[in-house]
Amino acid sequence: MSTHIGARPGEVAPVVLMPGDPLRAAWIAEKFLDDAQCYSEVRGMYGFTGTWRGHRVSVQGSGMGQPSLAIYATELFREYDVQSIVRVGSCGGLTEDVAIRDVVIASGACTDSSMNTHRFHGFDYAPVADFHLLRRAYDAASTMTGTTTHVGLVFSGDSFYSPRSELMAPMVEHGALAIEMEASALYTLAAAHRRTALAVCTVSDHLVTGEHTSAQEREQTFDAMVDIALTAALES
Repeated sequence: MSTHIGARPGEVAPVVLMPGDPLRAAWIAEKFLDDAQCYSEVRGMYGFTGTWRGHRVSVQGSGMGQPSLAIYATELFREYDVQSIVRVGSCGGLTEDVAIRDVVIASGACTDSSMNTHRFHGFDYAPVADFHLLRRAYDAASTMTGTTTHVGLVFSGDSFYSPRSELMAPMVEHGALAIEMEASALYTLAAAHRRTALAVCTVSDHLVTGEHTSAQEREQTFDAMVDIALTAALES
């Protein structure tokens, strides 16, 4: 049993969906999975395992930010031999090219976090998604009606309330579509453990237009990204 998850061997599936919000994890398990069983309630960060279209899959909350996600992703890779993690979270739109409730599939993740600066001794590292997961996610999204999907860069911020929001402008000028707080660490850890990872996020608020969704909407209504993530991770 790992320190922060506490599941017994075999209770976690090889494929894990990872929302930041543990209540979104519970909602995903209830709405999308058959025979879902809770394997962890440690620190209120729920984890569930069930099946989706006959495929075994787990859902594990990660909390907010890269340090928190790194704890759960590391334990899943190292202690439970998880092979793939797909983040299903919310993000903030950075450009008018994306709209509220659009889905952003992160091909790569820029960051202001120092985690990779320390890991790579000051060199720049480019954390990117697994190509096969990315391609399957794009293909799945392309078949959906009523959902607009974008593939491109996200920015994994270290601060939710940044004191220097104007510093984001060069990132937008160089293609960043949205801001979130976890993808960079997830992609880096997957690479370090020779596993696969992808981030599929829904635009829950917009830094340009000022639009936003409610906490309940963020928790319980982002169906499209979950469908995309499940299809990408479990159907080849």
